[in-house]
Amino acid sequence: MWSIGWGKAEIVLPVHGLAMHGYGQPTHRAHRQRTALWARAFCLAEAKGSDPLMICCLDTGYVTALMRTRLLELWRRRHGDCDAARLLLTCTHTHSGPGGCAHEVLYNLVTPGFVETHLTAIVTAAEQALSLAQEQMKPAELWSGQFSFDTETEVAWNRSLAAYRRNPETPDYRDDERHLALDRCMRTLAVKQGGQLTALMALFGVHATCLGNSLDAYDGDNKGYAAAALEESLGGNAVALFAQGSAGDVSPHYHGPGQWRRRQRLQGEAAEVNYARHNGRLQAQAAMSAAEAAQLLLSGSLDAVLSWVDFSQLRVSERYAGRPSACTSPAALGISFIEGTPVDGRGISPGLAAVLRPLARLARWKRRRRDPSGMQRVDAAQGVKDIFIDAGERRVLGLDIENLGPWASLDPLARELRREVEAGEVAGRALLPSVLPLQIVRLGTLAWVCAPGEFTTIAGQRLLETLRPELARCGIQDLWLCTYCNEYMGYVTTYEEYQEQAYEGGHNVFGQWTLAAFQEHFVALARQLALPAKAREKPQCVA
Repeated sequence: MWSIGWGKAEIVLPVHGLAMHGYGQPTHRAHRQRTALWARAFCLAEAKGSDPLMICCLDTGYVTALMRTRLLELWRRRHGDCDAARLLLTCTHTHSGPGGCAHEVLYNLVTPGFVETHLTAIVTAAEQALSLAQEQMKPAELWSGQFSFDTETEVAWNRSLAAYRRNPETPDYRDDERHLALDRCMRTLAVKQGGQLTALMALFGVHATCLGNSLDAYDGDNKGYAAAALEESLGGNAVALFAQGSAGDVSPHYHGPGQWRRRQRLQGEAAEVNYARHNGRLQAQAAMSAAEAAQLLLSGSLDAVLSWVDFSQLRVSERYAGRPSACTSPAALGISFIEGTPVDGRGISPGLAAVLRPLARLARWKRRRRDPSGMQRVDAAQGVKDIFIDAGERRVLGLDIENLGPWASLDPLARELRREVEAGEVAGRALLPSVLPLQIVRLGTLAWVCAPGEFTTIAGQRLLETLRPELARCGIQDLWLCTYCNEYMGYVTTYEEYQEQAYEGGHNVFGQWTLAAFQEHFVALARQLALPAKAREKPQCVA
């Protein structure tokens, strides 16, 4: 039996018409608040008074390194020092939450710009929730349970089936079987006191995009509604935390024959909110079923390890890449990124994309002539991607971001970028993050593999398969993937999916060997977990 506490605190936001984070649309602005947004937290320790594991899930679209840094600073001022590796900060990935909370230029652009009040509200709520959880720690049992949605339950669909089918290990699903092309398992940690379920943590990968980009209110979307429904069902001071698994290619909206006709029937606030509630109820019911059927009582040690790795200049060993000379490169966003996704969030038109692709290839050819040695690495890493934004070179279609010329007048985001350049808000700042946190949290015989960004179904599956034998050596019997953890950095696809250059491949910023790089460095981190705490390497970058 461990000592466990839980709590939640509202993220109190000013509503001043700024664009929300998620869809990248400057017109997707928050003029009101439909539901409260929450920070939900758990603290777990082997005995009350020992250094706890702290898990906090935010009703936001992303977690940034700046959020994590500010939270640790605030926690240390108020509560004393803590082990940074024992803090897991994740989110529901609602697309109807606040933005402007990053160091990096491009993830602030749509808001527009950095918003200190948003960052302060999020960090304040996270500290309050964790503090409440720590204050209320009591002896409790933690049970592990799983529940698989049956094939008739319409809760999620694979939105990039052509990319998914490129993987050699996947079944050859038809277009009307997209609901099968994902991990349909809800994984739940049930907190019980005196045999009664009092709180829970759940992982299931599906985008929080039931609410589209035409609405104008902050909202927790499906994960928020799931948590609210379960907390109401449990009563008292219950907290239900709904975090994400391998959600990268998973949509809550139907994908398949007639997908646009079906999506159009869900247009408008009333229909979309009702659908978000419905999808949330399905997740809440599955989490409750998993908790009620939980048969594995977790016991043993609580532990965590954390490392920070610069993904912009990695050589990836042949063991993980399957071939020599694999590498990553500085971040680059593809044309398919700005095309958006087919149902959840469309971007530029196919016609405009067809115009931009030759321009992207021309810019790449010019750079190859100007910098042949540098382009060898970019070509090896980015492969077939038609690069729209080269974050390393700080260029858009080959043009310096600080001198876009007439392009800056053609698009609202380009105009905002020019405004920020002229205001001195871009010089010296990275466009996208490159130093990423990797974390493994141990809960007895269970480990959470905590990764930044959005892993596709098969990318997540391969990462866990790679880690399973490594972590088995230190007595870990089961692995769960938790994503959107501690930083946001785009997508992680398999090598095969990357070649399709669907939205996910275009937003896989470090290139086609990104997953292999994660596999290699998570294995190194797993080996650290097997060592005594005093023998472990300290992270080079601590936040």
